[in-house]
Amino acid sequence: MKISELKEQTIEELESKLADVKKNVFNLKFQKATGQLENTRAIPNLKKDIARIKTLIREKELKIGMKEEKSKEIKKPTGKK
Repeated sequence: MKISELKEQTIEELESKLADVKKNVFNLKFQKATGQLENTRAIPNLKKDIARIKTLIREKELKIGMKEEKSKEIKKPTGKK
């Protein structure tokens, strides 16, 4: 999963992608427990994807919060008479 592709997505899209990746990790863990998993590097790679997605979601949340704070600062009266 490329980070550039993820950066273009909205928070809602990232959250749905996160749920999909988590389901995939669950399924791979189940395959590993039953001895059917062939690519053992898939689980750690997906865990890294989860971390990437969570990081991008948090970055986007902070950017939205920063924009709201800046707009509040602009609207504050100066208190000068």
